[in-house]
Amino acid sequence: MITLLSRRLAGLIVTLAVVSLLIFVVMDLLPGDQASIMLGTSASPETLATLRHDLGLDQPLLWRYGEWFAGVFRGNLGQSYTYGVPVAGLILERLAVTLPLALMAIALSVAIAIPLGVLAAAHRGGLADAAASIFSQIGIAVPGFWVALLLIMLFSTALGWMPAGGFPGWDAGIWPALKALVMPAVALALPQAAVLTRVTRSAVLETLHEDFTRTALAKGLSKRRVLWRHSVPNALVPVLTILGLQFTFLVAGAVLVENVFNLPGLGRLAYQALSQRDIIVMQDVVLFFAALVIVMNFIVDLSYLAIDPRLRKGV
Repeated sequence: MITLLSRRLAGLIVTLAVVSLLIFVVMDLLPGDQASIMLGTSASPETLATLRHDLGLDQPLLWRYGEWFAGVFRGNLGQSYTYGVPVAGLILERLAVTLPLALMAIALSVAIAIPLGVLAAAHRGGLADAAASIFSQIGIAVPGFWVALLLIMLFSTALGWMPAGGFPGWDAGIWPALKALVMPAVALALPQAAVLTRVTRSAVLETLHEDFTRTALAKGLSKRRVLWRHSVPNALVPVLTILGLQFTFLVAGAVLVENVFNLPGLGRLAYQALSQRDIIVMQDVVLFFAALVIVMNFIVDLSYLAIDPRLRKGV
């Protein structure tokens, strides 16, 4: 087990280093540079050259990459040219919105999808299976930002129950902050729940036809006990894979929903940095998203070993 963990950790570090190099090279290939963006087109060549020297832009590419990557490991992500503050503080500030939003959305997705998928598999061809199929098809077809607009029209404009957008901050209290995240979490969760329902149904159906399920039934165990004690735990491996992908998507890919609800999250920060050509913020945010995907895959791989004893053989 220790050998496996060591190999996975080494692979994680190497992958992160390769991804960071690709990110840095791609950002460096973009037209223009930070000095030109900061000073504008009216700056004199002498002033531009001085600022490029102060920022280290006149140094070789690999030297600049090494400085940036070493700073990342020290926790120094650089200074935002647009906001004039450390990028690490910006990411932490926006993460305080995006992370609770993603956790709420993934919890809601699991609460809907797992029972519905298991129920559909247990009553294949029945009413529950048909309802799960309809929900999956609609949820996959409807984009999250359109669901967000419908929720605003219903619960904010028509009923006045929920705020239409904005985030008051955690200093305003837990309930006002969570209330501002409820509708965005629902808008993000419903499409993800649709996908997860279909995966759960397929995985449980597959385990219901395995030999160990038929053996358990032959020993006299009830169908409900066989379903929840034997079939569902063995069906969790593909479900966990999708959950890991969904969590990273909810953190990194919620740009449209965050913009609809005017939430100051990480996705909106990435969009603003792109529109303002704040290269250092773009580099750090994209690297954070990439690191999140890599770490989540590592966690999912470890969870496989915890859930399925068969995978621990030979480890």
